Amino acid sequence: MTRDPTDAEALLKRAAAGDCGALAELFQAHRGRLERMVLLRMDRRLQGRLDASDVVQEAYLDVARRFPEYAAAPPVPFYLWLRLLTGQRLVDLHRRHLGAKMRDVGQEVSLQGGALPRASSASLAELLLGRLTSASRAAVRAETQLRVQEALNGLEPIDREVLTLRHFEDLSNAEAARVLGIQESAASKRYLRALKRLKEILSSLPGSLGGASR
Repeated sequence: MTRDPTDAEALLKRAAAGDCGALAELFQAHRGRLERMVLLRMDRRLQGRLDASDVVQEAYLDVARRFPEYAAAPPVPFYLWLRLLTGQRLVDLHRRHLGAKMRDVGQEVSLQGGALPRASSASLAELLLGRLTSASRAAVRAETQLRVQEALNGLEPIDREVLTLRHFEDLSNAEAARVLGIQESAASKRYLRALKRLKEILSSLPGSLGGASR
């Protein structure tokens, strides 16, 4: 993110006036966050073939091409627009590389303006374990990860997506609600419910995973 919202606003105005350097600077400020989103949602079968930074770089070509349209009538806050275009690029890469091997449509989360790949329970579990457990033995860690994945799979799909957006992508409640097309109050309730349910399940696991809530 840029250091000051006023700096970001100034860069947006410059970019809208045709300053390509300002647009590149804005994009670079969000690049790390976009790469984390891609890593979270990339099909695990492609993680050895595709690099998140390359996906984001391809997305920038879409951003540069479509920015005049965005600047003329911004439909959503700038980061959410970047995230949507990057997600759409990731969907295209999934289809290009996996074709008929793609997961069924239920593995994509319908969002305003399109669909993004759903973060897999394996990816979410790895993040939780990486942050919150010191388990080192492979067998123990593997068993723990499977139990965490089961806990995540037990959540309602929209609750898991709210959890992903808020807890792993660090979107605000307002941003998560906007992405999912639901009321902010509903997003907040679903997030708290998902955290509570996840904490209940994880509290019995080794490594103090019950402290997952923030």
